Amino acid sequence: MPLELILIFWGTLLVLIPLLLGKYLGLYVILPSSRKRTSRFQQDKKTDVQFWDPDPLLEFDLANAATRNHVYVNKPLRYPYFQTMAHQPMHTNDWIEIDMDYKWYLEEKARVISEQGKRVVDSLPENDDACNELLGVLVDWLPKRYPTLFEGLGSPGEGIWNKVTDEKLMGLQCKQGVEALLAISKLVQDDFLMARERDDGHVYFVGGLVAFPGLYYCIHSATFLSAFGKIDKSLEEAHAAVPYFNEKLLLSVERTLKRFKPDEPFERTSWEISVADNIASVEGSTLAERLHPKDLFFRVDHQTFRKLPRSQGETIQGESLVERSDSRPIMKRLEDFADSPLVPALLAQVHADSDRTLMNYKLAPLYEEKVIPYLQELNQRQIDLGIIRWVALEYCGESEKAVLTLKSVGVTRRWPIFEA
Repeated sequence: MPLELILIFWGTLLVLIPLLLGKYLGLYVILPSSRKRTSRFQQDKKTDVQFWDPDPLLEFDLANAATRNHVYVNKPLRYPYFQTMAHQPMHTNDWIEIDMDYKWYLEEKARVISEQGKRVVDSLPENDDACNELLGVLVDWLPKRYPTLFEGLGSPGEGIWNKVTDEKLMGLQCKQGVEALLAISKLVQDDFLMARERDDGHVYFVGGLVAFPGLYYCIHSATFLSAFGKIDKSLEEAHAAVPYFNEKLLLSVERTLKRFKPDEPFERTSWEISVADNIASVEGSTLAERLHPKDLFFRVDHQTFRKLPRSQGETIQGESLVERSDSRPIMKRLEDFADSPLVPALLAQVHADSDRTLMNYKLAPLYEEKVIPYLQELNQRQIDLGIIRWVALEYCGESEKAVLTLKSVGVTRRWPIFEA
């Protein structure tokens, strides 16, 4: 037999034997791959790049810009209503939302900072590098998302031109702590709250810019930051006044904040009814008799949670910055819900039937005596106009399908649903 044939025969056997062993005996031979290996750092870096880069809004019209409708996006209105984190994954495009009130927000924030100082903007030394990184991320992200509003200046991260205010910020790479937060206040409408995990395994608030705290923070705490000792406090200590938080939510929330990765941002939306349109502070303990419920404001706070890649270091464990969230207050008059299907009905039911401890924390006694009848009027109007309709509910037969439909939109028996 020629030598060439012998070599081909034995070469074929060497290939077939491992395959036959794997098929009939469950044994497998792993052959070396010619593909170049990618380090974990490179993989994480690639993921971060994909995450942080948004789609550009090349024809963004600031004069007519609006945020997403957060009443429907994150479904903050639920019945039965109870204390829950209620968060969902967030697309990078939705991180910073700019609307037609952009310039007013920046001017109002500058006024509040000038008057309140450390009461609304503060940071601990351990948070200095994280503030610098957050500023750098925004300087990189904003021109990519809103190229008509922002333009990078100099080398990457060195500066940014805010075309709306015509202010050029330079030397940003060196800014840390409060100085970095003040620069951020000139770029976006959002408030920022920063936290980190410490050696004891708990999450602590270490800095932030909170010029527009929620209504119940105004009443219960005046501000969220230094003046009332929230900075340098643990998640548990800071939420001591929030009903049921420490008993039912603390462990899961803290676990989520410690475990989620830079490429796993999430968002949530909270709500309240405000007795004033001053988003920086609210005074008074009762609803003035002269006010009509339609003049009250439904405030939603869009909260996003992101982890900064650089401060995390090279490993999952022991990251320096655990969580960074921003909150954007959006005000809407109650009368604006006249044509919003189901919203008046849900709001009325939540105020009438929800846990009183929770509703007292939301300051419902200040306004609900007037607001509930008004919401019921709006609900009846929607029924009369055919925006929503009544359905008969039976827990058997064909009507069972209607029950499921009702549950899917968060309402209960004898409640209206969308016209099919």
